[in-house]
Amino acid sequence: MDLSIYVKVKVQEPLLSVQGLSKFYGKRIGCDAVSFDLFPGEVLGIVGESGSGKSTLLSCLAGHLAPDSGKVIFDTAQGPRDTVVMGEAERRRLGRTDWAFVHQNPRDGLRMGVSAGGNVGERLMAVGARHYGDIRGQALDWLGRVEIAADRIDDRPTGFSGGMQQRLQIARNLVTGPRLVFMDEPTGGLDVSVQARLLDLLRGLVRQMGLSAIIVTHDLAVVRLLADRLMVMKGGHVVEQGLTDQVLDDPQHAYTQLLVASVLHV
Repeated sequence: MDLSIYVKVKVQEPLLSVQGLSKFYGKRIGCDAVSFDLFPGEVLGIVGESGSGKSTLLSCLAGHLAPDSGKVIFDTAQGPRDTVVMGEAERRRLGRTDWAFVHQNPRDGLRMGVSAGGNVGERLMAVGARHYGDIRGQALDWLGRVEIAADRIDDRPTGFSGGMQQRLQIARNLVTGPRLVFMDEPTGGLDVSVQARLLDLLRGLVRQMGLSAIIVTHDLAVVRLLADRLMVMKGGHVVEQGLTDQVLDDPQHAYTQLLVASVLHV
């Protein structure tokens, strides 16, 4: 056999590698020894009941909460870096460029006293944009992409519906082309018809932009539609994970079975 000929296969490196992440509130577990890899273009859904630890985990991943132990290694432009030990200024810069965070309540992610166009433009200015015409043009483009009429660009989000506010928050987050988006119950509190429209919009944007995303939700319909992979949490621990359809169609853990059954019997 001629061993001089090799077929080189490039192994894809994870965009985010989480290793043994833990957070405790005194004796109460927030999340305990959570580990997983997230690859470029992949969407991970995290589900569980209230108090399961999913929001604590997301806050630790996004740098909003300091974990007690573990690593969150992100593939930055300068190479893999542990964001847990990253300086505050560098972490904030990461949050303006490669990362984005979509809050459940859009008021937490918007400047309510600033116009719709100003909300989108602020993120562009945070990464160095200075030309007013270009900024306004990109804001108009993104308002259109999230289905907000161009003539609302100078209106403040206080006059928008909840669904419009959430779509504006999404535009503000995605305008700079982040590689990883954290979403905390992005459809929570919205009417069912508004949820469906928002989910369809999110699915299209995620696929078009090739985004990686981590979505925390209690709604299995959300992860069924958006997530490639699913992680189920209970009491701060990951009890089951795998491909979304596989986990939802053939749950192995008793708690996952209970979650799926509760949806089927609603």
